Amino acid sequence: MADMPNEPVHEGSRGRRFTVPGLWTDVMGRLSIRALQLLLIGAVAALLVFAMLNVAVVVIPALIAIILTCALWPLVHLARRVMPAVLAAWTVLFGSLLVLGGVGAGLFFSVLNQWPTLVDQAGQGFAELRDLVNGLLSNFGITIDQEQIDGAIDSVTSFATSSDFGSGAVSTLGAAGSFITGLILLLVILFFFLKDGDRIWAFFVSWTPQHFRGKWIASGDRAVQTFGSYVRGTALIAAIDAIGITIALLILQVPLALPLGVIIFLGGFIPVIGATVAGALAILVALVANGPVTALIVLAVVIVIQQLDGNLLQPLVMSQTLNLHALVILIALTAGTVLAGVVGALLSVPLTAVAWDIIKVWSGRDKTTEVDPVAEASQQIEVAHKGRDEPHENESSDAEDGEHA
Repeated sequence: MADMPNEPVHEGSRGRRFTVPGLWTDVMGRLSIRALQLLLIGAVAALLVFAMLNVAVVVIPALIAIILTCALWPLVHLARRVMPAVLAAWTVLFGSLLVLGGVGAGLFFSVLNQWPTLVDQAGQGFAELRDLVNGLLSNFGITIDQEQIDGAIDSVTSFATSSDFGSGAVSTLGAAGSFITGLILLLVILFFFLKDGDRIWAFFVSWTPQHFRGKWIASGDRAVQTFGSYVRGTALIAAIDAIGITIALLILQVPLALPLGVIIFLGGFIPVIGATVAGALAILVALVANGPVTALIVLAVVIVIQQLDGNLLQPLVMSQTLNLHALVILIALTAGTVLAGVVGALLSVPLTAVAWDIIKVWSGRDKTTEVDPVAEASQQIEVAHKGRDEPHENESSDAEDGEHA
């Protein structure tokens, strides 16, 4: 028997050498070792996720600060050419806060000025909507009288004045306190990242082994590039969507057009569902305030703009940023929403994109090659299928030759 590699060799009673198949060196043994490795990696990953969820008040602001730092880093790098690092960090941070504060103040006063008009139009719109729904339901033999509507209103009113609503309000206040704490922590972490982000990353790289340091540096560069490009590209696409829909709302004289435009802009940062939900909110406001005709026009505008977004803007702006399949994005979005709610929906897709870029760096797939590995595998699959089908064709041709003979 020929000696096999990695198998123990023993000598018999007559000096003959023979091999004994090792328990961990055959096919099943190697599969078992690989399965144990995968289970260990999965357990470590699950523990990390569990630990981060328990300290979400620190982890989430840190992750958001990292993403924002990557997006703002070109401005910091530009400001450092004419001022010290500390002053550059303060300038970029306060400039961003002033822009956000101005937008927030404008939205507040816009809602405050248009709120009475919206309330009046909402009353008329609800009455028209109720008549429309009653007319549609009457065609199917279903009627809703005023007593049922009054009963529903009384149920909502009684819930608003009940102890359950009060406990919910207390929970909301607690959530607001946690939000303020996280926001303050976010601003502090963001400032230090803008000031010393490059030195912090150099400190971590200094602890890595020399033979892996090149991959660590490449991973950091890809993460900064992906995070920054994702935020800037998403902001550009969301701004174009918000401007287009806001112009339509202003032309149609829909109340709260500017606040709805900002909501549409923010919704653009949640892939797949964010823009759809924000557009549905704009349609609902148009329906309540201006009637079904205006709502149908807004619906058409939202559909056209989102189709242009998905078929034109997304491939042009985000083609090099999110090199992910739509199914992967949907799964990441669902998992992030289940684990961390709205914040998870915001962070899941860019984190998945960065994780995939890092995997490509460490597996060598980030290097440009003449042949795409996926395309090469597809060709090999086609060749294997063709080779499997050829014997059947030969057999059928031989059978036909036999019949003619």
